[in-house]
Amino acid sequence: MNRINKTVEDSCEVFVYDEEKIETIKPRVGEVEGVELLFKALSDATRLKIAYALTLEEELCVCDVAAIIGSTTATASHHLRLLRNMGLAKYRKKGKMVFYSLEDEHVHQLVSIALIHSQEG
Repeated sequence: MNRINKTVEDSCEVFVYDEEKIETIKPRVGEVEGVELLFKALSDATRLKIAYALTLEEELCVCDVAAIIGSTTATASHHLRLLRNMGLAKYRKKGKMVFYSLEDEHVHQLVSIALIHSQEG
């Protein structure tokens, strides 16, 4: 099957099928505004690895995160700060150490579900 036929088969040949559904759903799709930033933050392989590591351990220090992902402390810190700024991670200081954890159970679930989905193949 060539690509052109697939495009035609995947498209509707009518303008509107169920106007009631459209009227119900269309005003609500704006509710997802800003959510794409969450997925953008997790779309980076390094940040996703960090978030995954934080699902395996409740809390990790920056230097341990760097060792886990095979980067410098500065790189790990940069990615952790971005996750924190996006509301996906939180941190606490203890002396000279900085420890990060996921912001809440929702972030844990997002990462876990994405991993399960990708393994289903």
